[in-house]
Amino acid sequence: MKRHNLLDILFRNVTRLSAFIVLMLLLAILISLVIGSMPSIKTFGLKFLASPNWDPVSGDFGALVPVIGTLATSAIALLIAIPVSFGIALFLTEMSPPWLRRPLGVAIELLAGIPSIIYGMWGLFVFAPFFADHIQPWLIQKLGPLPIFGPLFQGIPMGIGMLTAGIILAIMVIPFIASVMRDVFEVVPTLLKESAYGLGSTTWEVVWHVVLPYTKIGVAGGIMLGLGRALGETMAVTFVIGNAHQLSTSLLMPGNSISSALANEFNEAVGELYTSALVELGLILFLITFIILSLARYMLHVLTKREGVVA
Repeated sequence: MKRHNLLDILFRNVTRLSAFIVLMLLLAILISLVIGSMPSIKTFGLKFLASPNWDPVSGDFGALVPVIGTLATSAIALLIAIPVSFGIALFLTEMSPPWLRRPLGVAIELLAGIPSIIYGMWGLFVFAPFFADHIQPWLIQKLGPLPIFGPLFQGIPMGIGMLTAGIILAIMVIPFIASVMRDVFEVVPTLLKESAYGLGSTTWEVVWHVVLPYTKIGVAGGIMLGLGRALGETMAVTFVIGNAHQLSTSLLMPGNSISSALANEFNEAVGELYTSALVELGLILFLITFIILSLARYMLHVLTKREGVVA
């Protein structure tokens, strides 16, 4: 009995140590980013966040263009990926014939395992020319003249740009979100769905009123997983975003993101201030990811607390 108690104490301490190691690594990364970005923080202060300038020759740096590019491409990716992933998961769990369910599931998992550089090369050499020749001219002609959303679709059909990067990101995160949604949809008790069908509910009503409320934590987790992938993706975005430090209201024009700026310029950075500005971009990306995921967790917590309050 004494031996079992010692092993139990050892097991608890090892698991506790593992949890603290994760927290210490996270804190160490944050501290190293803050220390590395101190020269840039002392030189530019808060102006770094609001300045669109990026001039290594004169030593004038700003994070506005990469931050906007990161948020815009991630938002485009989620706007496309969430409904598509929901449709894939719904089809696989509710409407797909048994003989087709497994091949489609394997195909989605294979898409999740493709390296990001492959997506980037495909986007640059295959998708971007097709997009420039067939899709962008239509967007410019049909949506460009609109009064409110028109400026988002004006410009020259070059193929690469913010919208292209967002679409490639969406293709990359769809397998992750769809796989998680499919797995959580499958854990819904069959009795609940059969009861809803027995009351005369349609498939959509069963999904909306039974499946989603039962699995909303897992669905939110899958969306957050896709968002984290979209925010930090580097190589695929670098190939197709255009890597231009310029602000534009059009999604068809080239732009930049934090990850692509780091990938393109870190090895060529000369001088302490240039390197520090790039490190501060990494710190900003760290904080953006932390804030967005924290807000998502808080919203999920609020929804969980309201369960059962409203009939």
